[in-house]
Amino acid sequence: MAARIYQNPRNAMQSGRALTHKWVLEFEPAEARKPDPLTGWAGSGDTQRQVTLNFATCDAARAYADKHGIVYAVIPTPHKTLKIQAYADNFR
Repeated sequence: MAARIYQNPRNAMQSGRALTHKWVLEFEPAEARKPDPLTGWAGSGDTQRQVTLNFATCDAARAYADKHGIVYAVIPTPHKTLKIQAYADNFR
């Protein structure tokens, strides 16, 4: 059972930083999704895919994974760079 630990990225429609400080432990898919023959919806028998655990810090998420014997990979948060420009630059 493998998992990913990452920090929630900011939504593209979001200007604030709400819910971006939490760290998430999410299990990697164990099997591929396949279409249901009757409805055509995609699904699988992997129930761990539905589980996401939220933590206050990365260290807390790592401690939980170590305690329960979960193999994990920490995905670092990308560095945010701001492109500073004046409003008048939109009309040049």
